[in-house]
Amino acid sequence: MRAFCLAIAWLLAEASLAQSLDRAPNFIVILADDLGIGDIGVYGATSQKTPRLDRMAAEGLRFTDFYVSSPVCSPSRAALLTGCYPVRVGITGVVPYRSKIGIHSDETLLPEMLKNRGYRTALFGKWHLGDHESFSPLRHGFDEFFGTPASNDMGPDMDLEVRRQGKAGIGLREGDETIELHPDQSLLTRRYTERAVRFIESNRDRPFFLYLAYNMPHTPIFASDRFRSRSSGGLYGDVLEEIDDSVGQVLDAVKRVGIDERTLAVFTSDNGPWLIFGDHGGSPGRLRGGKKQTFDGGVRVPAIIRWPGVIAAGRVSSKIVTVFDLLPTFARLADAPLPQRAIDGIDLTRLLRGEANPSLSRRPFFYYWNNELRAVRSGRWKLQFPHVDHQAPDPAAIGFGGKRGKVTDVEHSLALYDVEQDPGESKNVAAEHPSVVGRLERLADQARSELGDSLTGAAGAGLRPAGRI
Repeated sequence: MRAFCLAIAWLLAEASLAQSLDRAPNFIVILADDLGIGDIGVYGATSQKTPRLDRMAAEGLRFTDFYVSSPVCSPSRAALLTGCYPVRVGITGVVPYRSKIGIHSDETLLPEMLKNRGYRTALFGKWHLGDHESFSPLRHGFDEFFGTPASNDMGPDMDLEVRRQGKAGIGLREGDETIELHPDQSLLTRRYTERAVRFIESNRDRPFFLYLAYNMPHTPIFASDRFRSRSSGGLYGDVLEEIDDSVGQVLDAVKRVGIDERTLAVFTSDNGPWLIFGDHGGSPGRLRGGKKQTFDGGVRVPAIIRWPGVIAAGRVSSKIVTVFDLLPTFARLADAPLPQRAIDGIDLTRLLRGEANPSLSRRPFFYYWNNELRAVRSGRWKLQFPHVDHQAPDPAAIGFGGKRGKVTDVEHSLALYDVEQDPGESKNVAAEHPSVVGRLERLADQARSELGDSLTGAAGAGLRPAGRI
């Protein structure tokens, strides 16, 4: 009798799981590399046309104050997949080629969380959380991986001219196997998109998580023949128009196979534009700074979420939202348990549905460069702490035609900016608002206690190590 009861309980649990999976949405995250907030039409771009991204925004929700966790790629991607500030999980800088460091096996990544709920998972594109086999996407929740382990200029040959030509020795991988050295980079965007469309078609009858992480427009940039010389924005504009068209192909596939209303799609970037490359970099729009800087141009990026039938069309949100909010949001929608370890993200479900979410209004955002806490934002106010920016673009030596420009050291003092009225962070109003300065300093002290700050020597109590081989 006991065995019979256990069998009935198992069948009921399986039926409940199947029913919940029928309701569970698919998730698509499309991530551009080094795309500035000023590079898309709906955000003000004029040098290239992005009709599919503009349409995605018209059909969904566009964010004006969406932040990534770092102005460089590896920490930003770690935050997306762990729901944490990267300093918490030990990925604070770019993971170098053949590094002994990568994402720790104890971290529960977004694809692992969803796979445990019956999702099919795939990454097509750039990984950059460790290129050793122990850090492989296949060991961190992805059923499929087709792409590059790191950036499209990272390989054994680090000569700048060789890298500019796209011949640094990067390997294109299928799973853990390198199938091509020096892949034709002008075809990477198209090849990733084709794989993404096939994946959608093959998994139309089951929930899936698709992570489509384009190598572009990270330099060196390449566009396929169909798009080359098509835009008025030069080669950079051609690359963006190809990405825009590719996003359209993915959304068209979702609609074609009849899963439009149960698919949540996100488009964003891993960090701001690489300004030292000039015409092969991008635009931060009205914001100050870019990649490798903690001004908003380095970490405030375009972000659009589309989910027909749930997200009302044409909405714009100015709430402070972060890339590490995606994990708890997807967990809630998939009815998946959160990782047992602490995370920093906030569930956005109420925001997506157009409901009030007081926790978003109260949240601070902390700007880290490696282990340095350089600034904190709360509401309209951003407090910058004294630091030396070693990656400031040298205005006298900006690159052109794919050649790297130079950086210079710039020393910054304590400054308070009203980023709603002054998005370019040009006017220091600290003297006029001492109480605001004091309040933000107290918030920063809380972050130092939890996450640390190498500028002040604070160790942080909530830190976890990166993985090592």
